[in-house]
Amino acid sequence: MKSNTHPTYYPDAQVICACGNTWTTGSTRKVIHTDVCSRCHPFFTGEQRIVDTEGQVDRFYRKLQARQQYLDDKDARASARISPEREIAELELGTRATEALAKAGITNVGQVLEKLSLGESTLLSIDGFGRKSLADLKKRLRQFGYYMPEVGEEIVV
Repeated sequence: MKSNTHPTYYPDAQVICACGNTWTTGSTRKVIHTDVCSRCHPFFTGEQRIVDTEGQVDRFYRKLQARQQYLDDKDARASARISPEREIAELELGTRATEALAKAGITNVGQVLEKLSLGESTLLSIDGFGRKSLADLKKRLRQFGYYMPEVGEEIVV
């Protein structure tokens, strides 16, 4: 057999834990550093503590927070999409219809929906706003996801 193939054995090797606990044992290394020992390990102490040496828990919480931020942004975009404060110009109805509504003092979608709840004739009575403009307006409102109020009388083309 070859001689000097085994490492040096230290019968009085020092073990040092991150919690400050130290003890001696036999090892091939003179000093051993550990993160957890029997004095501070959650299994032995009964304490609810997460031992995270590689940052996996922090990464998980960052992903969880990013997901929650995404959901909050998605909800904010959805509520902004059907906001009654949206300008009529954003519906891209056309110059004539937009200007006719502006002359009548209707500048946002909330006001249009209010007029529609009274009946289509209230919008049709606006000078320069006809059946085609009304049909385009309703189509664009549905595309944006607005709830159309129920009216007893509907226009028949």
